[in-house]
Amino acid sequence: MTTELHDAMLWDSADGGAVQCNLCAHRCRIAEGDLGLCRVRRNVGGALKTLTYARLCALHVDPIEKKPLFHFLPGSTSLSVATPGCNFRCNFCQNWRISQSPGQEHSGPSVPLKGTEFLPPEQIVKLAEQNHCDSISYTYTEPTVFFELAYDTAVLARQRGIKNCFVSNGFMTPQAVETIAPLLDAINVDLKCFSDETYRRVCGGRLQPVLDGLVSLVQAGVWVEVTTLVVPGMNDSETELRQIAEFIAEHLGVHVPWHVSRFHGDYQQRNTPATPLSTLQTACQLGAKAGLKYIYCGNAPGQADENTYCAHCRETLIGRVGFSVERIRLSNGACPNCQTPLEGVWE
Repeated sequence: MTTELHDAMLWDSADGGAVQCNLCAHRCRIAEGDLGLCRVRRNVGGALKTLTYARLCALHVDPIEKKPLFHFLPGSTSLSVATPGCNFRCNFCQNWRISQSPGQEHSGPSVPLKGTEFLPPEQIVKLAEQNHCDSISYTYTEPTVFFELAYDTAVLARQRGIKNCFVSNGFMTPQAVETIAPLLDAINVDLKCFSDETYRRVCGGRLQPVLDGLVSLVQAGVWVEVTTLVVPGMNDSETELRQIAEFIAEHLGVHVPWHVSRFHGDYQQRNTPATPLSTLQTACQLGAKAGLKYIYCGNAPGQADENTYCAHCRETLIGRVGFSVERIRLSNGACPNCQTPLEGVWE
């Protein structure tokens, strides 16, 4: 296993040997020898380095529906990759064992994190080809903090006709969006709540950069879907759910799918009860009232309808059970019954 550091992207030199990271909206100013808030980027001799380049902590072939991306190559598989680390500290994180792992052990400037496997971009793309994956998903942790690996892999994937997807908290700078957007085919962004106070207290982030990033991604032509994990007592009020739905409709477009996902106790919120199905149903009703055309209830297999319906005639266009697609009824990306186009990426 290699122990070499890798040059980071999107940073500037600052006074006194410090560096200014311009990757995520924290915009960390990092002194010599220190780490950024993500704990996977270090100032080494006045240059910013990434500690986790090609050091994968997760590698799986997944249905694209697991991301979740419902209007992007339905029924296809995606090679999912992740390295450790995150720029948020969500106390309800479902993947905390890998997203928060850099803070749970010492990792010097040239020491690989435990539980990682070195796999460079060329091998990642080769694995995607060997497993007949139509896309590569940078997911599970936060792809923004393994931006260099994602970028280099995405370049090669594009050359081989493989699409690229992010599953992200959306806390990116405009520079990061501008850099990755030409290589990015789809993204699912976790819009965790509609309260800046909650973002700061629970996630260690801020709301406005996420909203700005979502708008920029749509404007850049990336296919965007939004997920909100509905956590009891945190973001489940009708007021907040309505605000999220109205933001999506007014600023992203009524065609943008909204996944309202059921929470199950985890990490530092193990004792928080699961989201009542009635709350998810209320969220769906609020989304429909805001004008959203495609709303899905996630994490409730067998208890919620995750089919895709024509927004005009309500014909079932994509039938799903869990992460499995049972049928697709599209004619050149449109409803075969009334010819209304279904927004998304179908080929």
